[in-house]
Amino acid sequence: MTDMERNPIGELMQNTMENVKNILKVDTVVGDPIYTPDGITLVPISRISVGFGGGGVEFSPKKDGEARPYGGGNGTGVRIDPIGFLVIKDGTVRMVNVTPPANNTVDRVIELVPQVLDRVDAFIDKQQKSK
Repeated sequence: MTDMERNPIGELMQNTMENVKNILKVDTVVGDPIYTPDGITLVPISRISVGFGGGGVEFSPKKDGEARPYGGGNGTGVRIDPIGFLVIKDGTVRMVNVTPPANNTVDRVIELVPQVLDRVDAFIDKQQKSK
């Protein structure tokens, strides 16, 4: 057994991290598909933010042979923000955002990837048909 496993703060943090891990599964970020009667599939997409902190202290016992008094605690915050839906229809995929427009270039590029891939795919199909 390591010192971390024997230390109460180690046990406290281990238990908390196990519970956080249960919350943060792939299903939380990419939701279950929603199928509409007209053949459209919607896949909800979310953003997750997590904050975690903890600490503890062992005090010197008042008398020799007594257990060492311990005090400690930790806290965790989880925030889940829906950001949009992947819309799948007739083999094409596009992202529909439910959040305000991207604030920076990187976010905007990430948003446009599904649309660019659809256009490249359509261009390749058109080139192959013309041959």
